[in-house]
Amino acid sequence: MAGGQTPRSRRLASPIREFIATQSSGAIVLLAATVAALIWANSPWPDSYEEFWHTELAIRLGDAELSLDIRHWVNDGLMAFFFFVVGLEIRREFDMGELRERRRVATPVLAALGGMAVPALLYLAVNAGDSAVHGWAIAMGTDTAFALGVLALVGERASPRTRTFVLTLVIVDDVVALTIIAVAYSGDVSISALGVAVALFGVVIVLKHSGVRHGVPYFIVGAGVWLATLISGVHATLAGIAFGLLASAFPPSREDLERVGAVWRLFREQPVPEYARTASRSLATAVSPNERLQHLFHPWANYLIVPVFALANAGMAINGEVLREAATSPITLGIVLGLVVGKPVGIIGVTWLASRFGFPLTVPWPQLIGAGTIGGVGFTVSLLIAGIAFDGAELDDARLGILAASLLATLLSLLVFRTIGRLPQRARSAGQDRLAAPIVDLADPVDPEVDHIRGPVDGAVTLIEYGDFECPYCGRAEPALRELTEAFGDELTFVFRHLPLTDVHEHAQLAAEAAEAAGKQGRFWELHDLLLTHQDALTYPDLLGYAEELGLDVDRFARDVSSRHFALRVTRDVESADQSGVAGTPTFFVNGQRHHGPYDLESLRAVIARELGVTRSQRVDPGP
Repeated sequence: MAGGQTPRSRRLASPIREFIATQSSGAIVLLAATVAALIWANSPWPDSYEEFWHTELAIRLGDAELSLDIRHWVNDGLMAFFFFVVGLEIRREFDMGELRERRRVATPVLAALGGMAVPALLYLAVNAGDSAVHGWAIAMGTDTAFALGVLALVGERASPRTRTFVLTLVIVDDVVALTIIAVAYSGDVSISALGVAVALFGVVIVLKHSGVRHGVPYFIVGAGVWLATLISGVHATLAGIAFGLLASAFPPSREDLERVGAVWRLFREQPVPEYARTASRSLATAVSPNERLQHLFHPWANYLIVPVFALANAGMAINGEVLREAATSPITLGIVLGLVVGKPVGIIGVTWLASRFGFPLTVPWPQLIGAGTIGGVGFTVSLLIAGIAFDGAELDDARLGILAASLLATLLSLLVFRTIGRLPQRARSAGQDRLAAPIVDLADPVDPEVDHIRGPVDGAVTLIEYGDFECPYCGRAEPALRELTEAFGDELTFVFRHLPLTDVHEHAQLAAEAAEAAGKQGRFWELHDLLLTHQDALTYPDLLGYAEELGLDVDRFARDVSSRHFALRVTRDVESADQSGVAGTPTFFVNGQRHHGPYDLESLRAVIARELGVTRSQRVDPGP
């Protein structure tokens, strides 16, 4: 049985899953950096904190010089890189994720906008008539790392739909926040410098459509775009997110993978530098630019850049006088009220209004309340805007409000989800009947007349495997799959579809056609199990031996296999795999949705159990 996550499953992990996992663990590093900043600012050497971050750092080239203090290098430079990573995730969601179906994301997008508008209005109400009204956007943002970190603490109490909903919220938050920074918090804008930035961005678009894949040209032109944006007076982080949005995301195609296999074989036969370089390039280009860049830069953004930003901006002296002043400061109160109260009210209220106009829900009402409270965990973007809007004592009041609000929202979120876990099933399922149907990734639905089914035809959960009889990872997964079909009984329908990887597995196609020949005699599953048990013996004589062992009509079996009578049947499965974006084995679909991640017994059991829970909750009568 496959134990733990295999190398293949790690490669198959979806970008959205990697994003959540990285951000959740990154929240711990971010929290540590925040605590370190507060300790430093309240140490016996408090002046050293500001002195260090105000240290000038200059880059000179001839007579030209770019001089910023370290804090501005972090806020305008490193954070542009961070928002480049955010832009990558936004683009991935539009190309392959939840945002690819525009109609179904209307509700979470509207909820996110409501969750930004209401906090801003509350802040304006508290600070009306005061110069501090300029900080109205501080209470609008939700911190990605901390929000997903809270979801990690919540664990199984938060459904997968809730995680997707929260991720959509923070994506919309980031886009709107960056737009607000560019429009409302930029200084005197230099039209000429902005024109240079736009022109250079056009050069990047030309490079992309010309097929340029090497990163050096993009880095050079990108540095020019960032510098021109900085000089223009528009906040330079906007350049980062614009670049991220350019990197398209798509699943690898079978043609690309076969080309990679062919190049690899050339290198294997002739291990010379020329073929090594060609093989390396082919491997890289088989994966979309978006996924390559996310895999490369997400750890740097979440484990280095954002923590350094927190270290540079979260530090402030906290004493009795500061706390007394903050307790009555409209800035602090407006931020706390906006994030802790305004965020959930805006998110939940706008979702309710949208549902009145016929928009479908994307999470049940109790989970929506939990997601709304998580929305109040604002930090990174809030600190960024606070640093632009205020300085001195006002900035300290804003920082304290952001820290207090984030802590309160975290505690409130944990309390809400704990309460949800204790509700009766009917209460937890409130709104279940109005949920939007999940996105179906499987292009070709199960056909009992054609597909090979183990278990009941109409089980509550359908698990589909695209497999290759010569694939070692399919062999490792097989015992777990058999155990699952036995454990879940009539509740699980298991379907096997062929995807022989003929470019790497010499006997896979022949084995698939032999399984179909056995199926014609009513013994598909028996030969299926034998083939996966003896993956190193799949030659024609081996197949004849298995047919004899199973008591098949060997002559008929031999004629069917020799004449390739079932080649078209196997091609049917291969074409359905291509239509569903499947390129490797094993690939699983659970109730039409692609399963990403490990496929050991416990992981698949958890996914199936979760789907069963959803199915059962849909049967609950919501009552009057």
